[in-house]
Amino acid sequence: MNVTLAVKQYISKMIENSGPGMKVLLMDRETTSIVSVVYTQSEILQKEVYLFERIDSQSRDNMKHLKAICFLRPTKENVEHLIQELRRPKYSVYFIYFSNVISKSEIKALAEADEQEVVAEVQEFYGDFIAVNPHLFSLNLHGVARGRSWESSMLSRCTQGLTSVLLALKKCPMIRYQLSSDMSKRLAESVKQIITKEYELFDFRKTEVPPLLLILDRSDDAITPLLNQWTYQAMVHELLGLNNNRIDLSRVPGISRDLKEVVLSAENDEFYANNLYLNFGEIGTNIKNLMEDFQKKKPKGQQKLESISDMKAFVDNYPQFKKMSGTVSKHVTVVGELSRLVSERQLMEVSEVEQELACQNDHSNAQQSVRRLLQNPRLSELDAVRLVMLYALRYERHSSNMLPALMDELSRRGVSERHRKMVKSVVEYGGKRVRGSDLITPTDAVAITKQFFKGLSGVENVYTQHQPLLHDTLDQLIKGRLKDSQFPYLGASSLRDRPQDIIVFLIGGATYEEALTVYNLNRSSPGVRIVLGGSSIHNTKSFLEEVMSATTQSGDRAQGSSGRHGNRR
Repeated sequence: MNVTLAVKQYISKMIENSGPGMKVLLMDRETTSIVSVVYTQSEILQKEVYLFERIDSQSRDNMKHLKAICFLRPTKENVEHLIQELRRPKYSVYFIYFSNVISKSEIKALAEADEQEVVAEVQEFYGDFIAVNPHLFSLNLHGVARGRSWESSMLSRCTQGLTSVLLALKKCPMIRYQLSSDMSKRLAESVKQIITKEYELFDFRKTEVPPLLLILDRSDDAITPLLNQWTYQAMVHELLGLNNNRIDLSRVPGISRDLKEVVLSAENDEFYANNLYLNFGEIGTNIKNLMEDFQKKKPKGQQKLESISDMKAFVDNYPQFKKMSGTVSKHVTVVGELSRLVSERQLMEVSEVEQELACQNDHSNAQQSVRRLLQNPRLSELDAVRLVMLYALRYERHSSNMLPALMDELSRRGVSERHRKMVKSVVEYGGKRVRGSDLITPTDAVAITKQFFKGLSGVENVYTQHQPLLHDTLDQLIKGRLKDSQFPYLGASSLRDRPQDIIVFLIGGATYEEALTVYNLNRSSPGVRIVLGGSSIHNTKSFLEEVMSATTQSGDRAQGSSGRHGNRR
């Protein structure tokens, strides 16, 4: 179950199908992101694809010597663009691939437009999602909820994304959903409807234990996306923002021109792949080793190139050296900037209090720690607000709740009204009234004992003691103990055996901390394979935007795609 590999194989197959010769790859806004996350431009260039164009671009030239590979989402707009393209073809022949199911009527409209008979092939290749890591996918959708219900266009886009993941991984799953969330139930029913309607597509070889799709709601755990992170990938997203594997470093003081935007992809960056889930301290050591290794391999300035063989050795090593030099300068810059932000925003202190709020149950200590930090003039506005939010969620029903006093403290600090309003919004989004789980206080004796021992055994790292709620949910699921009363099956049947292939989807967005949890569970549970997906991948800023769009009825409509489902052609 590797989503990165699934998308890569689809793209390779498209290029192979078109045969030898020079090619152009025609995409839309979304498929451009889908492709760029799994392949670099240079990798695709090696496959004779010399041009990348957008189907909606008006300024494309006629190039009859090129074959066109079209990889598009099956939206009305894209079909319309294709019809226009086929009426006046710019390329010699067209291989058309839709990232999801396309209706018969739309195929018919394309056939009618193809008067010059330039279309060689029309197929469905189900790469309708962003494959972030091998076990993590995103749909890049923000603002999926209005109140506790679906934003209208988002339900169909999430259904399409999720069914395409199932088709790409060749899984026809049983479905469980979070009972406390109406959105989870709606999505479960919507996915089931497609599986039933397109039963021929989902006719995969039966496995002994059927795969399982588990649909959850972000509002059940609003604490995880509010915490500062200390593993490489999560930290980069939290402090710098990762967007389709790209980081914008243009605001970094004294940044050189070629490092204003860098790509971090585990697929073709060995250092990143090896350090993705390591904590900040280990990364510092590994960067030092990378630098030393680089110094050793660096061609000496005074190196004499006397013989032909000297020159040949230099030229042979040069591309590798150049690549290594790029990797070194990129990671040194990124880690240097993370380090600067950690000390500037005093994130070690902030994070310690966040972890105390998230993991411990000591109200008087917690409120003193929060107040102490709020007095610190170096604390950023976002960090001040996030501490108060964590306190508000953690001690929402506590008899001596100090939230009004902390809100006054925020006002005195000059925190903007917008940020202060967010505290109330976060509680409205993920507070006690909404949650279906025991996010905060374990109720049964076993769980309380577990908490107690967790406290006694001491924590190896005070900054990473928090475990997302997802960890417990999946742990229970793997052991066959996840309660049907909280996570019912859709339909009459249920799994008798423990699940082996699990696809989890978080409505409202997943986080890199949860991706790390899934990575660790995959490693520690033999025979179990888990893939995590979310409507997006959040850091604190994007999560707060998600919360605001869900809790304020007005506000701009989020970008939705108008793709719709149709029959199999």
